[in-house]
Amino acid sequence: MATTTQLNPLVSEFEAQEQADSYDRWFRAKAQEAIDSKKPRIPHDEVVRRITVRLDQMQARKSA
Repeated sequence: MATTTQLNPLVSEFEAQEQADSYDRWFRAKAQEAIDSKKPRIPHDEVVRRITVRLDQMQARKSA
């Protein structure tokens, strides 16, 4: 039986506990999928470098 407890909108982005529980299950499944993935890992420093380049490009377009 699902609960339908109303949540406080100042504390939670969800309207009811059932929605929060559903999102939690989805998020955990996605996280586990990423952990189990056989795709090559990208080091944190490389991700930061790529994002920095992309943000710089976007800023340059915005300024032009």
